[in-house]
Amino acid sequence: MTQPQKHTWKTKLHEVIYEADTPAGKSFDVVLLILIFLSIVLVMLESVAPLQVEYGEYFYLGEWIITIFFTVEYILRVISIKKPSSYIFSFYGLIDLISTIPLYLSFFIVGTNALLTIRALRLLRVFRILKVTRYIGEGNKLAKAL
Repeated sequence: MTQPQKHTWKTKLHEVIYEADTPAGKSFDVVLLILIFLSIVLVMLESVAPLQVEYGEYFYLGEWIITIFFTVEYILRVISIKKPSSYIFSFYGLIDLISTIPLYLSFFIVGTNALLTIRALRLLRVFRILKVTRYIGEGNKLAKAL
């Protein structure tokens, strides 16, 4: 006889963040996708000098809001997993961390604004959300078969 699994807040959080098969998980992934693309659009718009001059403050504010969301999401991912180091040192864990840090560095250390383009690494998170990586192995098998 097996013990029923307890549904603690950590297991519910893990289910929402890591399992896209649930309605809450799908909604979470959609919000992430929207924020990732919005962040990429902000990076592109900031690179256009006339737009940066006129709307730079709004771009900066928007980027802070997005960065804070991704920081909270990163922390929740670490909290909700049984072995946090497996996420922290994973490829996507490092991408999540590296793509979040530059804005904080630019706030505390003058002259690190050039690092802000690293935020574009958030685009790699799309692959995780869309679970594209699981099809790469299948594609390699198909290519071998052909």
